[in-house]
Amino acid sequence: MSRVNFDTLLEAGCHFGHLKRKWNPAMAPYIFMERNGIHIIDLNKTVAKVDEAAEALKQIAKSGKKILFVATKKQAKQIVAEKATSVNMPYVIERWPGGMLTNFPTIRKAVKKMATIDKLTNDGTYANLSKREILQISRQRAKLEKNLGSIADLTRLPSALFVVDVMKENIAVREANRLGIPVFAIVDTNSDPSNVDYVIPANDDATKSIEVIMDACCAAMAEGLEERKAEKVDMEAAGENNAPKGGKKKSVKARMDKAEEDAINASKAAAFMTKEDEA
Repeated sequence: MSRVNFDTLLEAGCHFGHLKRKWNPAMAPYIFMERNGIHIIDLNKTVAKVDEAAEALKQIAKSGKKILFVATKKQAKQIVAEKATSVNMPYVIERWPGGMLTNFPTIRKAVKKMATIDKLTNDGTYANLSKREILQISRQRAKLEKNLGSIADLTRLPSALFVVDVMKENIAVREANRLGIPVFAIVDTNSDPSNVDYVIPANDDATKSIEVIMDACCAAMAEGLEERKAEKVDMEAAGENNAPKGGKKKSVKARMDKAEEDAINASKAAAFMTKEDEA
């Protein structure tokens, strides 16, 4: 069963591409026709590609790995933030910090700096500073929170990147390509899909279009996370059932029985020796 149907995509306007003169020839396989100078995307292919991407995202989430969502364009920001948060995944909706993937340790230092400021504020270290110094630190903390707050829990490189508009997020895509991180992306008719591993051909400008595709992908990821939890519970239950019941007590009792048996045998041997001496 498909995760998204043709009619839902049609209602959301996912089929509207860009003007014909702005098209990228590499998107030709995903274009159905041209109408009034605008390319129309083949939604049958979009349905198939959404299913393919959703299944791959589900498996990544099920394995306990992180997927980083990237969408800095105005129409996608709020939707991506909400959907990524719902599946507990990191996201970037402000300016993409150059080198975030290729120079990940430096980004982690900035995140740790944010945590250090919080710690020193809470333990009263900054209490003796002047108002001006406290204000400067507060502004620095706010700036870090705005740009990096949503990736505070990303302690290692993500296992995949989900991008809305590969043209706008071209730096992020290039960094992921360089590190061999698979890229999932909503790709419009004016974009180059050659650097994307999982292409979802659709309108990347309409809020409704982005929302419908994000819903399908995040629902699949939520399923993967639930299956991971269920498997973990089953494994724990199986481990408890296979464990020997009263293992330690049994071994202690066995040792006590053995000692008692040895003592009885020793007394019998002593009695036997006494009888032989008397004889």
